[in-house]
Amino acid sequence: MEKLKTLEPSVDAVALPRWEIFVYLALSFGSHLYSFYEVHQVSRAYERALHSKGELEDGFTFWGYKKDPTDFEWSFWIEWGRQSVLWTLLGHVVVSQLVRATLPKFRIWFLTGYGLLACWLVLGLGGLAIILLHVVVSFAVAQFRLPFLCWLCSLLLLYSLHIPSLEEVQKKWYSTEDEYYLLLFSLAVSCLRCISFCLENCWQQSYPKCSQAFMWMLAYLFYYPGFHNGPVLNFNEFSTQMQKKEQRVKKNDIATLMLGIARIFLWWWLAESMIHFMYMHAIHNNEAILESVTFWTLGGLALAQVLFFYVKYLVLFGIPTMIIRLDGIEPPKLPRCVSAMYSFTGLWRNFDVGLHRWLIRYIYIPLGGSQHGLPGMMFSTAMAFGFVFYWHGGHGYLFIWAVLNWLGIIVENGVKRVLFIPSVWNIIERSMSPRMRRRAYAALASFSTAMLILSNLVFLGGIDVGKFYWNRIFVQGWPWATFTALGFLYCYAQIGMEFDRAYR
Repeated sequence: MEKLKTLEPSVDAVALPRWEIFVYLALSFGSHLYSFYEVHQVSRAYERALHSKGELEDGFTFWGYKKDPTDFEWSFWIEWGRQSVLWTLLGHVVVSQLVRATLPKFRIWFLTGYGLLACWLVLGLGGLAIILLHVVVSFAVAQFRLPFLCWLCSLLLLYSLHIPSLEEVQKKWYSTEDEYYLLLFSLAVSCLRCISFCLENCWQQSYPKCSQAFMWMLAYLFYYPGFHNGPVLNFNEFSTQMQKKEQRVKKNDIATLMLGIARIFLWWWLAESMIHFMYMHAIHNNEAILESVTFWTLGGLALAQVLFFYVKYLVLFGIPTMIIRLDGIEPPKLPRCVSAMYSFTGLWRNFDVGLHRWLIRYIYIPLGGSQHGLPGMMFSTAMAFGFVFYWHGGHGYLFIWAVLNWLGIIVENGVKRVLFIPSVWNIIERSMSPRMRRRAYAALASFSTAMLILSNLVFLGGIDVGKFYWNRIFVQGWPWATFTALGFLYCYAQIGMEFDRAYR
């Protein structure tokens, strides 16, 4: 392991000639622009057909273009933001900053009270009651300080979210299904926080009073910025930073807030522009159109869909992250651009950073991780992905997605272990220069990136979309389409490595 840790950075930390990086950058940027242009042309050609089927709507006036609203998550959160969530988040900012400036010692309790109030206003009395029931049950089980019982309780509570009879009862509380889905999403995120609190409670050596611990659990669970959708902040991080000595409002807080708002508006505008100029979600839902497009258009559709997912989460995580930072807490980093990702491991470390930290702390490390060699790492990783699959809803396509990601990480780590065996590495060092080693590493990464994009297409579009891309690119398109795609992915990997090298 030590040999692996010391040698691995030397592969992608080598500087390449500037002209070569410029070529990779030009090819990467040019392929994005041209493939997006092809998607735009197809979108315009089939605009009337898609609109007649009800898959497009009249959105904002972007030079007369229709809007593709078929990404459920984006449409759902934008609508809820307009209705209430943005306003309740703004209320949190006002309460937090006022109390921070006047009664800093009591800020945590004011924020807890506001979180309970906001939950009641948005989710109703029934929604607040069911979340409090989850909290009370989890807290009661946590008093036994047995991690196994905490996990069993949490998995059963997660299972209860999909019991048909309970679903019917909860749906009757609301006039629309979107209101029920907001409760469902809030309960799913709350489950992660319940597990975090309960396990931290099991692990600590000195136990606070029961009443004090319960109040901290309420403060953590109902901390409003990440209440409905994240990002995930572990209890140990939350409690440590909340108990820091409070400072009065800084002069640059307003400037920071204005800059954050400007960035979020820019990201929102970019996401809205994408679904006005490119109907990638609607086309993916239409098999006849999808089968008729060229390879360039097909590549553009894949890139557009994964990049839209990235920009979407810059907005969805950017708003709460900005508010969390205003509260004096360091939130998880925002997602890194998927076009600069070149490995499964890198994606999981750098996209949903909060969820990755959660999985590492509460599943991977307690199960032994890499301390028990490759078999231990395989088992711990499998359990982490198994939970992610179960937490997202346990659907069939999510199982395929989880397995693809697990296999991707296992294969990447297995290849690295083989390459960094001293005898193998000595041969590589003698036969290849450092720059050639980086180029070879990028060539291997292009295969990994191809499978990474394919797995994300399964997550975003389902099994049928994943099968379609596999058949078109790797079966029907062999060898020219396959190697052309891998060639461009090689360029993307080199840009990602250069990004890592510059900020290492």
